[in-house]
Amino acid sequence: MPITTSHYAHVRLTVTDIDRSRKFYDDVFALPVAIDGQTEDAPDFAFGGVIYALGESLLGLRPVADDTFSEDRTGLDHVAFAVSSKEALDEAAAHLDSLGIAHEGVKDIGAGYILEFRDPDNIALELMAPPAK
Repeated sequence: MPITTSHYAHVRLTVTDIDRSRKFYDDVFALPVAIDGQTEDAPDFAFGGVIYALGESLLGLRPVADDTFSEDRTGLDHVAFAVSSKEALDEAAAHLDSLGIAHEGVKDIGAGYILEFRDPDNIALELMAPPAK
């Protein structure tokens, strides 16, 4: 029998510099911190990183990488975050511009709209909005 699931519980990304990555994710998304792995009483599984609350899921940053991300290797291709509308993507593009973060333009891919950009470790990130009704 197949496993039944409803959503991702968490995604953890390995990063090279936790301070740089944390600033990026704080500035871009401003997610609430669920677990701060940089505190003295942090649980071991936080690995000195940070775990953010993202709706019913968690997004973690783990500072153990010593190389550069490539979606052309086995593993992660990209992480896509849902937004409510194309207008929200336009606002996100303006926010990324204000932070000096390079990005592609908003694209209509038929199944919806996307906005692509990368984090400091070159991890491919995407925002996706549903198609216009």
